[in-house]
Amino acid sequence: MLNQPDLARLILRLALGFLILLHGISKLLNGIGPIENLLAAHGLPAILAWGVLIGEILAPAMLILGVHTRVAAVLVAINMVFALVLAHQHELLTLKTNGGWALELPVLFLVNAVVVLMLGPGRYRAHS
Repeated sequence: MLNQPDLARLILRLALGFLILLHGISKLLNGIGPIENLLAAHGLPAILAWGVLIGEILAPAMLILGVHTRVAAVLVAINMVFALVLAHQHELLTLKTNGGWALELPVLFLVNAVVVLMLGPGRYRAHS
């Protein structure tokens, strides 16, 4: 029962996809203006902000369905690298008051995306 690699892949894909998707839904509801401002503050074109919808809406949906999973994992990883560099770099050495690392969530998303990239979708997925 404990050696279920396909089930483990499914659980990982669903968890990562769902949690990232919630961030994307928030951006759909509240707009990407803050992302555009963040990019502009770093001298990058504001149009790149639309990429966050690819990394936080399209890619998570692909992960959840298991469709082009490795591509989706790369998109999520790229999204997380941008988030870490542009929005969270000042927190690199910061601990939260509860003792956790300030970057634990985006780093966990990044690492999970890399693991999904390495493992692939597993057997439980939609067929494309």
